[in-house]
Amino acid sequence: MQYKWSDLKKDAQGLVPVICQDHITGQVLMLAYMNEEAYNETLRTGLMTYYSRSRNELWVKGLTSGHFQHVKELYLDCDLDTILAKIEQVGAACHTGSYSCFFNKIETDGFESE
Repeated sequence: MQYKWSDLKKDAQGLVPVICQDHITGQVLMLAYMNEEAYNETLRTGLMTYYSRSRNELWVKGLTSGHFQHVKELYLDCDLDTILAKIEQVGAACHTGSYSCFFNKIETDGFESE
C-alpha cells in the first residue's frame, strides 16, 4: 500500500523516526528522522533522505561521504509512527566509519529472573 505523509503519526516537531537495516543481514545500522520533504524525496529517488535536526536541513545520506543508502523496502510499524528502511548500504552507515552506529555495547552483570 502506498502511504502518504498525512497517514503517518509525527512527533511534536513533525518528524518520524527511521530505523535503517541492512536488507541482507538484518543488522540495524542507524536511526535518523524524516520530515515530509525527506519522506517524499526518499520515495521519489530511492535514496535515503533524512531531516537533520542539528543542521535543520535535508540530508541525503552519502551525498558528501559517498556512503549512499539505496532503498530496498520500506515498512511502517503498527502505529504508523516509525519507519523501518531495509537498505543496501554503500560503505559505512556511521559517521565514525563503522558499518553500523550500534557498536557501543552496554555491559551488564546479567539480568535476574522473577
